Amino acid sequence: MKIIIVDDEPLARSRMQRLLQDIDGTEIVGEAKSGKEALLRSSVLHPDIVLLDIRMPEMDGLETALHLSHMKHPPAVIFTTAFSEHALAAFEANAVDYLLKPIRRERLEEALGKAQKINRAQLLELGKQEDAQRARSHISAYVGGNLQLVPSEKIFYFQAEQKYVSVRHPNGSLLIDDSLKSLEEEFAERFLRIHRNSLVALGYVEGLEKDSDGKYRIRLRGIDDKLEVSRRMVATTRRRLKELGKA
Repeated sequence: MKIIIVDDEPLARSRMQRLLQDIDGTEIVGEAKSGKEALLRSSVLHPDIVLLDIRMPEMDGLETALHLSHMKHPPAVIFTTAFSEHALAAFEANAVDYLLKPIRRERLEEALGKAQKINRAQLLELGKQEDAQRARSHISAYVGGNLQLVPSEKIFYFQAEQKYVSVRHPNGSLLIDDSLKSLEEEFAERFLRIHRNSLVALGYVEGLEKDSDGKYRIRLRGIDDKLEVSRRMVATTRRRLKELGKA
């Protein structure tokens, strides 16, 4: 079993290394000290199992696992955590394996023996029960087998295109299979619905203007794109921008 150890604490990674050395049939192919680093390493090293700490800065274990689930051949994930037994009820309810710190070798060996891939539905349900409904720090997609990560704070807008959603960012665009409705719910504090097919990042909005055809469009900072505002969304858009001093 090819394994990647992910933990922001060096001592925790060292301890896990020592435990794995005593377990036959395991090979540590890499380590990572953050969720982002774990994703980049996994896309290259193709591990069978990722031992993933839940509490990490910037991108926590749940978000990291959600991105891992997009891989063509996603690894099995075993979470490691210092949570209390009571808080782990959500993991047990969703059949997601975890190791409670400090980790015992026997328990690690047992978890490795039954490690299985977890799906996005399980992870999303965990997010709800964990009260971790905050927006993702990054949006990811695998393009030609390579992982592309876009910080959510760098996204100008989301736009639905047939079965996919286009994510517009400073270096171009990325296609993801999330629904626009789920993105609207997730990023409600930072993005505004302006059309049935568009969500715009409020932080990049410069203003609302009316073109020669009488259509209203959003003007954005940093790019030339101007997004159409549907008739039924004009009043809501104008009100929200006025609250932010942008209209």
